[in-house]
Amino acid sequence: MSVLDGRTALVTGAASGIGAACARALAERGAHVTVADLDADGAETVAREIDGEPWVVDLSDVSGFEDLQLETDILVNNAGVQHVSPIEDFPPERFRFILALMVEAPFLLIRAALPHMYGQKFGRIINISSVHGLRASEYKSGYVTAKHGLEGLSKVTALEGGPHNVTSNCVDPGYVRTPLVSKQIADQARRHGVPEDKVVEEILLKESAIKRLVEPEEVGSLVSWLASPDAGMVTGASYTMDGGWSAR
Repeated sequence: MSVLDGRTALVTGAASGIGAACARALAERGAHVTVADLDADGAETVAREIDGEPWVVDLSDVSGFEDLQLETDILVNNAGVQHVSPIEDFPPERFRFILALMVEAPFLLIRAALPHMYGQKFGRIINISSVHGLRASEYKSGYVTAKHGLEGLSKVTALEGGPHNVTSNCVDPGYVRTPLVSKQIADQARRHGVPEDKVVEEILLKESAIKRLVEPEEVGSLVSWLASPDAGMVTGASYTMDGGWSAR
């Protein structure tokens, strides 16, 4: 018997990258996973692979989630985007979009999931944050602000959920080998005026003690453990997976 047999999970941004790795890891441990993403083809492909179900959804359209009710035992808030720009050039509409997708949508999904979790006296909320939820970098005001907000939301959820056996935690990876990071390499090369082949070592991993990208499967492994019964006393925490960046 797998540790998550009989449990249901919802993973956002699960058509690729970290989200897909989390969906696979939870399914491997027995959970029935809903794969939520704006990318219909990607969501359906991952769902088919893990015998789950796709949910094609635009999570930035937050007005549609105010009356949502979710009957899921495990919620993984992962969907996110990046935009690299100095503050004075940062488009205000892009800043608002990032906050809606990466703070308001997780709030609304948590709000929708808690009644079911409270009713059954079990729930796992896992928020994919970032080392940028704990540290800042230039040119990422939207992303850094959103991840810091997600950290606070996660801790408040932990305090409110504790009496109901509902845990809430953040996973804080450094740079992960995903399409989002691949795009950043080009953006950072242009912004800092260095060749792309120098960006990973000299910019992205400058503060890391371990000089490699995080693999999505490593994040998925930690997420599946946080969802398991073994993590019942882990709540309100931020688990860094940043190669030592935040040790500085």
